[in-house]
Amino acid sequence: MPSFSIFQPPILDAKQTSKIQFINAPTQLAQAITLKSISTQHKGTTLIVTDDTPTALNLEAELSYLLDNSDHSVALFPDRETLPYDNFSPHQDLVAQRLETLHHLTENKNKIIIVPINTLLVKLPPQKFITDNVLILNKGDQYNLSDVRSQLIDTGYHAVEQVYEHGEFAVRGSIIDIYPTGSKKPLRIELFDDEVESIRYFDPDTQRSEVEIQSVRMLPAKEFPTDDAAIETFRKNYRARFEKASNASESIYQQVSKKIMPSGIENYLPLFFEKCETLFDYLPSESLLITIGDIETATKKHLQDIEQRFENRNIDIHRPLLK
Repeated sequence: MPSFSIFQPPILDAKQTSKIQFINAPTQLAQAITLKSISTQHKGTTLIVTDDTPTALNLEAELSYLLDNSDHSVALFPDRETLPYDNFSPHQDLVAQRLETLHHLTENKNKIIIVPINTLLVKLPPQKFITDNVLILNKGDQYNLSDVRSQLIDTGYHAVEQVYEHGEFAVRGSIIDIYPTGSKKPLRIELFDDEVESIRYFDPDTQRSEVEIQSVRMLPAKEFPTDDAAIETFRKNYRARFEKASNASESIYQQVSKKIMPSGIENYLPLFFEKCETLFDYLPSESLLITIGDIETATKKHLQDIEQRFENRNIDIHRPLLK
């Protein structure tokens, strides 16, 4: 049965992690230098788990500086910056950064990923969802505008009049403006009949086209699908989890059934899939895991906070909460 998007800390598979290091350095700088030494000696991905967010942010800044001229990249896997059961959705830029990091994680390169334990505990969409929904447009390729528009909507992009932030797209005649997940700037795609004639970056403030590129790769805009099959999966899992599906138009069941994604829908992410995954499932084999601080205590406190929020907020019959 689907559960709320939090998982208990797993027992790590020896095939997945080559070794575990526990760091206890007297200062943050000494800690960062030690981490740099360990990570650069390891050829592959290093996952650093901290017991709080400030430590993760400081480590990202320090390691990025120390490894500026190396072949090791440093990235923070960002939190959604919402509390469990909040009726708010994360900012689209955060979602874009999370999906971009997940997409790159499976590449077995010299990467250092930093994540606070509270963020690590949140369940994620399966890898297959991301890899199967990458849309690649190349200059000169044949693409049907209607098909492209449908695929964008099915992967969470939102149709608007004018594009300003990640996850938005606009269609004007034979021109598609889109701000793809993973892109630092929005793109303007011009079609001639069904052929991609040009792909250019543009400034969202001035709307002026800039440098031309030959191809673009677009990741999903959300961490869950919004196509017909996904909606049916949500409905099935919802009915299996809750005794009764509300017929009220304001209920989350009816809203999602109509492809309306209300704020806070991310709390119901497990209902969109048959099975969710964790950040560990995205790691290449022989990844190195390093923990910083008292992970066990931080985990227990976070899980207690979730239980408390569940008890306090599970009062809306139109929006029942997942445990």
